[in-house]
Amino acid sequence: MSVATAGWLQLGLLIVALGACYVPVGNYMAHIFTTDKHWRVERGIYKMIGVDPAADQKWSAYLRSMLAFSVVSVLFLYGLERLQHYLFFSLGLPGVPPPLAWNTAASFVTNTNWQNYSGETTMGYIVQMSGLAVQNFLSAAVGIVVAIALVRGFIRSRTDKLGNFWVDVTRITLRYLIPLSVVGGLVLVASGVIDNFHANQVVTTVVHGHQTITGGPIASQ
Repeated sequence: MSVATAGWLQLGLLIVALGACYVPVGNYMAHIFTTDKHWRVERGIYKMIGVDPAADQKWSAYLRSMLAFSVVSVLFLYGLERLQHYLFFSLGLPGVPPPLAWNTAASFVTNTNWQNYSGETTMGYIVQMSGLAVQNFLSAAVGIVVAIALVRGFIRSRTDKLGNFWVDVTRITLRYLIPLSVVGGLVLVASGVIDNFHANQVVTTVVHGHQTITGGPIASQ
C-alpha cells in the first residue's frame, strides 16, 4: 500500500468514525450540560469550593470565574515545575528554569501544549501526572465550556445568564473527559504503550543489540 493510499484510507476511516459517533456523543454532551441532576461527587466538589450549583452566572461572572481558574492553574503548575527537585519521583531532576516553567505552564493551561524541552530529561513523574496531565483535562474542559457558554449566549438572547462555570467544568471533566481517557489509556496499555514508574532501562533487542527504553506514565498521560 502506498503512502498516498494509506493517507486517504485513514481520512476515510476518520470520517466514518465521526459520522458514527457524533450523534450519540453529541446527545450525551447535551445531556451533561442540561440535566438538573448532580452526581454525589459533584455535590461534594461544589460544597468544598463554596459554589451554589443552582445559581446562573451573568456573562461577566462566568468570564471572571474562567479567568480566575486559569490564573490559579498557571501559578500552580509553574510552582510545581519550579519546586520539582523537592518532590518524590522527580528522578533527580532539578527545578525547571523560570522562563521554561512559565512557558510550559501558560502553554498547557491554554491547551496549546507547546513543549520546548525534552520530557525525559526535564520533567519528573509527579510534574507530569499532577501538573501536565491534569491540565490536559482541565484546559480542554475550559475550552469546551467556553464553547457551550457561547452557544447558550445565542440561545438565551433575552437573558444575560450563561449557566455556571464551576458546574460546567466539573461535569465535563467527571462525566466525559475522564471516562473517555480511561478507555483510551487502557487501549494504549493493551497495545503495549509503556506506563510505569521506572527510569530509563537498557534492553536487549531481538537482534542482540542494546536500546534504551524510556519509562514513565506515558500511556495514561
